[in-house]
Amino acid sequence: MAIKITDECINCDACISECPNNAIYEPDSEWAYADETALSGTITLPNGGTADAEEMHEAKSDEFYFIVTDKCTECKGFHDEPQCASVCPVDCCVPDEDHVETEEQLLAKKAWLHGE
Repeated sequence: MAIKITDECINCDACISECPNNAIYEPDSEWAYADETALSGTITLPNGGTADAEEMHEAKSDEFYFIVTDKCTECKGFHDEPQCASVCPVDCCVPDEDHVETEEQLLAKKAWLHGE
């Protein structure tokens, strides 16, 4: 399952540099699938849809750091645990029950993001 950042976030910036998938963004920041990934051009999303990897998307939060679910792999293939959760001083990086994925799915997403 992906990780989400709750509204208890204090915007401390500890998590953002820890994410190997560049899935975490500052409040009110636009984001793209291509941001620091191997994705480019028209891509097939994990849910089967398509998108332009370079297209900028609206921020998911204008108050708190946020995680782009389609880019979150819970650090599978990189670390033994989600690094955002391990460094968060207020424990606001928590499992997202709305986006449950198997380890196999998370590893496939890692390969998709990084062209492996």
